[in-house]
Amino acid sequence: MAEVVVVGAGVAGLGSALALARAGHRVTVVERDAVPPADSPDAAFEHWRRRGAPQTRHSHAFLARLRNVLRDRFPDVLADLLDAGVTEIDFTRHPPPALHPLEREPGDEDLVGLACRRTTFEWVLRRSALAADGVTFVPGEVTGLVAGDVAGGIPHVAGVALAGGAVLPADLVVDAGGRRSALPRWLTDIGADPVPESEEDTGIVYSSRFYRVEGGYDAAAHGLVVGDLGYLKYAVFPGDNGTLSITYGVHADDADVRRLLRPGPFTALAAELPATRPWVEPGRCEPLTGVEVMGGLVNRRRRFTVDGRPLATGVHAVGDASICTNPLYGRGCALALVHAVALADTLAGSGDPVEAAVAFAEATRSTIGPWYGASVAQDRHDRRARSDDGDDDESGGVGVGSLMRHGLLPAAGTDPLVWRAFIRTFNLLDPPDALMRDPEVVMRVMAAWQSRGDRPPPPRLGPDRAELLQRLAGAA
Repeated sequence: MAEVVVVGAGVAGLGSALALARAGHRVTVVERDAVPPADSPDAAFEHWRRRGAPQTRHSHAFLARLRNVLRDRFPDVLADLLDAGVTEIDFTRHPPPALHPLEREPGDEDLVGLACRRTTFEWVLRRSALAADGVTFVPGEVTGLVAGDVAGGIPHVAGVALAGGAVLPADLVVDAGGRRSALPRWLTDIGADPVPESEEDTGIVYSSRFYRVEGGYDAAAHGLVVGDLGYLKYAVFPGDNGTLSITYGVHADDADVRRLLRPGPFTALAAELPATRPWVEPGRCEPLTGVEVMGGLVNRRRRFTVDGRPLATGVHAVGDASICTNPLYGRGCALALVHAVALADTLAGSGDPVEAAVAFAEATRSTIGPWYGASVAQDRHDRRARSDDGDDDESGGVGVGSLMRHGLLPAAGTDPLVWRAFIRTFNLLDPPDALMRDPEVVMRVMAAWQSRGDRPPPPRLGPDRAELLQRLAGAA
């Protein structure tokens, strides 16, 4: 049994506290953004303000990978979520129109996500952590690490320092401080080598607004709705307890479209898109929030071992403090919980701090790393597509954009095998490259691509950029 300090009380921190406590460790959670007591999900949504986690006020996708971890490792937490008004979304109930109704197959029981607000998810997870044996919450701000004895030239962490001078000793420190984590600086302050870091701007700004549906809302019946107009991505996220949210993602350098991310234009834009129009009709929904905007989003990976040697022992980073990806893809909460469970499992398999650091680095690389790579690749492709349509190259090869638009997406809309492969990858159940490593899937995608000239054009999801800007020129 170890004395563990967890820095941060978001999904990664709460998940780590719960997983480690249930493995028999004593855990102290240090939270900078103290939240007031809340007796319901609606109270948490109304009163919780997390300056350290601004994404809390935005739409979230709770993918099947996350739900399955709860089902298999924390069934009581899943039951509490459902009791709190969270809805299970069976993706097989929402296939493309050409595949409806979809005949059930083995494995479909795993294709189930959750519909709720981020605050509701944290409200339940927090209550579970508070109720766990050996978990204590401490308000405060961590300002640095406490150095222990150096072994083999590797600095060791023996606790954390808090603002005001207090020290919390620990056998292990878990940094769950999110995208803004200062762990690299803290490590160099105790003599560790610099943390190798890869970072790319996503080039995306996104905005969200939450609504309560008059007369209630059947989240399971509607599911998640997403669309991409090229210059604008949009989604309708089912929430909990009769709520939903609308989110737009736009290119950060498109000043004209960015002006739409304000309350008046936001609603006017929703009225222009067939997928969002029903929810902004008069009397249909009541806005619960203003329009929340978030930018400065990056894909970033930090490595805490170099050439098989940890930069420090006695400290691990989980969730966005280690690897963060474009939130537009909705993977953050699922990967944070997966990472927290991987940490608990790693510590159970090794009592040596060096071995544990190396083993957790490998678990991070193999489990979370591929999704970082996929996010970077997708964002790069989107940036290229703005200046080049991504169709076939001059040598006669197949461009990635063309294969996606004219092969994968049409095949996923008409072929159950391709649809399942696509939706499993979307839900993090299969690695990001699994879809195109399946020979049968590749054959069907290529067949769809080769028949691209024989298909009628797909239905319009909304106006083109020029048309939209013209229509909304007078929006307040």
